Amino acid sequence: MATLEPSDTAAELDGTAFIHEDDSLTASFSTADFASAVRLLDAVAVVADELDHHPDVLVGYGSIVFDLTSHDADGVTARDVRLAKRIQAIADEQGATPAEE
Repeated sequence: MATLEPSDTAAELDGTAFIHEDDSLTASFSTADFASAVRLLDAVAVVADELDHHPDVLVGYGSIVFDLTSHDADGVTARDVRLAKRIQAIADEQGATPAEE
C-alpha cells in the first residue's frame, strides 16, 4: 500500500482534528470526563475492528489522543485516512471537541 504525504491528505483531513506529521495522523480531543473518553474509545474500537486497523491511543481525564500509522507501510496510508474520518465522526456524535494545543 502506498504511503501518503501531508499534501496528499490535507484536503481529506480538512475539517477534522487530525494533523499529518511525520509518519502518522494525530488528533487530540477533549471530553467531559474520563468516562466520556473511554466511551469514545469503546466506539472507536468497534470501527477499528471492523476496518482491521487499530490506532495507538492515550486516554486521560477528559482527554483522548489518537495516533494512526500503517506500520506495515512505514507511514500514513489510505487506511489511516479512512479511520481518521470515522474517528472524527464518532467524536462529533459524542460531543468531543478538538483539544487546545
